[in-house]
Amino acid sequence: MQQRAAVNGNVRRRRALILVAIVFLLAGIAWGAWWWLVGRWSETTDDAYVGGHVVQVTPQTAGTVIAVRADDTDFVKAGQELVRLDAADAEVALAQAEAELARTVRQVRGLYVTNAQLAAAVAQRESDLQRARDDLERRQQAAADGAVSREEIEHARDAIAAARAALDAAEQQLRANRALTEGTTVAEHPEVRAAAARVHDAALALSRTSIPAPVSGYVARRSVQVGQRVAAGTALMAVVPLEPVWVDANFKESQLADVRAGQPATVIADLYGDKVVYHGKVEGFGAGTGAAFALLPAQNATGNWIKVVQRLPVRVALERKEVEAHPLQIGLSMRVDIDTHDRSGPRLTRQPTPAAGQATDVFERPEKQAAAAIARIIRENGGSAPH
Repeated sequence: MQQRAAVNGNVRRRRALILVAIVFLLAGIAWGAWWWLVGRWSETTDDAYVGGHVVQVTPQTAGTVIAVRADDTDFVKAGQELVRLDAADAEVALAQAEAELARTVRQVRGLYVTNAQLAAAVAQRESDLQRARDDLERRQQAAADGAVSREEIEHARDAIAAARAALDAAEQQLRANRALTEGTTVAEHPEVRAAAARVHDAALALSRTSIPAPVSGYVARRSVQVGQRVAAGTALMAVVPLEPVWVDANFKESQLADVRAGQPATVIADLYGDKVVYHGKVEGFGAGTGAAFALLPAQNATGNWIKVVQRLPVRVALERKEVEAHPLQIGLSMRVDIDTHDRSGPRLTRQPTPAAGQATDVFERPEKQAAAAIARIIRENGGSAPH
């Protein structure tokens, strides 16, 4: 009985071992099939984060803050005023520059009027010279009959010399004044343009006391306070557009042999979980690893070197409509899976990519307003508007 029980126990153990072996064999076959069909064409990492533009808001001139119009988490539109500086000094400077421009326009107009006066003076001197010549000719004819003395003839010759000198002086004055006005108009005169430039500079300084949002987006990292004295270039706050955003996926260097620009990728955010899947494509590769561009890069030439697998940033562009449906914020954790079936492209592309298209026109308005003010001042003071 005991022998039969031992035999039966061995049989059951063999069957169990065989069953376990079969399970492991089937699992190995399944894993091998998955790797052959799917796994070898896929590269995955969870060291990935949402990236986006962070637009700094900085003043272009120094001043004292008298108002702050937005705070963290607020949504602002491009051109909306965010911070206002005290404008008293800038207003006084603009008024002085405008008065100087008006005075300069009137002075230059006087130069053109003086041209006409000096031309009339030249004509008068020419007439005086001709009259002196006629007097000398008459006296020379009368001297033949003894009616005019030699002294009178000498006086007539002196009068001609004096009239000729007066004419030369008048012509010199006319040429000197014309040199200040030839080839230009009142509005384009160098002195008027210099005064207009000072008005332009003062108008820009005044407009820069109002600091607008460069782009539409959400306010972040506000540090400015009312009453604070700020210098030009001081970071006051940031505006984050959140459109567009992308994913910076940090793959191990051993994963990148088959990754190419343009390959499709699926992305999952920890924020939404597996129920939301974003689709995108590989847009490009970082020019160096994270360690190479770190604030304190590794000193690999030292004697205590330890090999560490490096990671390279890979930028993945996301579908805009999917991001609009499920918004993302900068820095959120993501999981990226790149499909590497198409490996025909080069590792690094050498073709220039189109510009991202990030631009703002909010700073062009003060330029147009300054030009309009200059044209108005010139017109009101008798000059024509500049071309």
